[in-house]
Amino acid sequence: MRNGSAGSVCLLWALTLLVAVPVQALAADPLRSWNDGPVKQSIIDFVTRSTTEGSPGFIPPEERIATFDNDGTLWQEQPVVQGAFLKEQVKALVKEDASLALKQPFKAVLEGDLALLSTMDEPELMALFAATHKGKTQEEFAAEARTFFKTARHPKFGVPYTQLAYAPMLELLQYLRAHGFQTWISSGGGTDFMRVISEDTYGIPPQQVIGSDLKEHFDDQGGHPVLRREAKVDHINDKAGKPVGIGQHIGRRPVFAAGNVRSGGDIQMLQYTKEQPRAGFTLLINHDDAQREFAYQEKNDASLKAARAGGWTVVSMRQDWKRIFPEGR
Repeated sequence: MRNGSAGSVCLLWALTLLVAVPVQALAADPLRSWNDGPVKQSIIDFVTRSTTEGSPGFIPPEERIATFDNDGTLWQEQPVVQGAFLKEQVKALVKEDASLALKQPFKAVLEGDLALLSTMDEPELMALFAATHKGKTQEEFAAEARTFFKTARHPKFGVPYTQLAYAPMLELLQYLRAHGFQTWISSGGGTDFMRVISEDTYGIPPQQVIGSDLKEHFDDQGGHPVLRREAKVDHINDKAGKPVGIGQHIGRRPVFAAGNVRSGGDIQMLQYTKEQPRAGFTLLINHDDAQREFAYQEKNDASLKAARAGGWTVVSMRQDWKRIFPEGR
C-alpha cells in the first residue's frame, strides 16, 4: 500500500512536470529560426486548424495549395538575381553587336548599374530577356543559367546566390509540406530561370514553378525537336498577372500565400488568397533588418497598407527571425 502511494505520488509529479513544459518544447521545433511570438504562433495555429479533421478550419489535402513569391520572399533581392544574370547575357550580346553598348538600358547594365536593375520592374527585365535570349532553346538557356549559379557571387555577402535563401522560409516550406501542403513558387522572375535551382534550393520541383515567360515555338530541328524562345513576352507573372498565372497552372486558389514588401508585386496574389469562401493565410515579409540583410520600403507603402486593410500577417525580419540565412552560409 505504501509502495502504491509512493508510485501514485511519482506519477502525479511526472504529470505535473509534463503539463508545465510547453507542448512545442516536447517536440523538435519545425520553425526553429523563427522567434516565438504572434507571427510564428499564427502560422502554427493555421496549420493545426487546417489539418485537424473535424476542425471548422479543416482543409482537405487536395486543396492545401501554398504559393510563394521568390525574390525578397524566399531569398534576397538586392540585387535581383535575374538582373545580375542578365548583365552577363548583355555582355555576350554586345560582343555580337557593339552598338548596343551605347543604348539604354544595355549601357547601364554593362556599366554595372545594379541600382538601376533593382528599380526595374518585371516587364522591363523580361523585355531585356527577350532581346538577349531570342532563338535559344530551353536547354541552352538552362545551361547558361546553371553556369551563372555556379560562378556568380553576391556583391555584399561574397557567396553563391543559392546560399542566400532565407532559413526561416526554408523551414516554413518543409513545415507545410510535412502537413500535406503543395508548395509552389509564383514569382515575377523568369520561369525557366527559377526552375534551374528551385528543387535543390527549396525542394520545389520545376513543374511547381510559375513565373514570367517568353513566347516559345516548336522546332523539329531535323528530327531532334526542341522548344525555341522568341523575342516576345508571353506572360508577366507580376501584380495582377500572378492570380492569372496561378489559375492557369494550378486551377485552385491558394489557401496560403507569401510575398514581400518591395514594388507591390505580391498584393493581388495575397488578396486572391485571403478573400475566398475559406479565408486563406497571407504572409508579407517586411525588409527592416539593415544589419543582417537590407532595409527598404516601397515609396507609397502600398503593400503594408494592403496588409493592414486585409488583415495579413506581417513578418518583421528584424524581430521575427532569429537568423536570416542558413547556418554555415
